[in-house]
Amino acid sequence: MSAKVGSLEDNSLGGWYSYRMTKAALNMFIKNLSIEWARKSSNILVASIHPGTTDSELSKPFQRNISPEKLYTAEQTADRLIAVMNNLSKHQHGKLLNWDGQLLPY
Repeated sequence: MSAKVGSLEDNSLGGWYSYRMTKAALNMFIKNLSIEWARKSSNILVASIHPGTTDSELSKPFQRNISPEKLYTAEQTADRLIAVMNNLSKHQHGKLLNWDGQLLPY
């Protein structure tokens, strides 16, 4: 589980230094892990997934800046993450994915 705010290419707002840095580090870890594990087995797929903004206690302080159609219930998020995991393909190996399975830039 990662976050879009960890994307170096997508960052146009700045701020949130610690959170952005930890997600960027997580994305690097996933990238490195995917390279290592690919050497051991061609049947392993490793990816980071951005779940979108889920209505939770964690997101409550930031929800005033989120449009209602981009704030998801826990059930929506869980269903979407399961769908992405069930449909992972080789071209997604080592990548950062959005909740809909689309590639996000690292």
